[in-house]
Amino acid sequence: MSSSKSHEQIWDEWRDLVNMAPQEIEEWLETDESRSVGDSDSGESTGHKSGRRIVKIKRTNKDNLTEDQWDHMATVVGYIKRHLSQGGPEEDMEHSDWRYSLMNWGHDPKK
Repeated sequence: MSSSKSHEQIWDEWRDLVNMAPQEIEEWLETDESRSVGDSDSGESTGHKSGRRIVKIKRTNKDNLTEDQWDHMATVVGYIKRHLSQGGPEEDMEHSDWRYSLMNWGHDPKK
């Protein structure tokens, strides 16, 4: 799935929306809360797998990103935007599946 956006557009949105550091994401992915959300046919949810890919991408120099990584970045940006537009719960957002799911995709709405 190739994005209609330029790499620069994807990069700018990625930098705005993926607001967790690689170390934060890695630590988050080790938690039960992280594993408790998302679809999981194979034992690991799509978001959890995505989180591991996001860590790799964040640790890759922009000039060394592959087309596949750019496509995943566009997917991540789209997911975060859609999820944020749904709005989170009014009560206890901090412990909500909505927030946990976003964090698997590298975005902490509390930041």
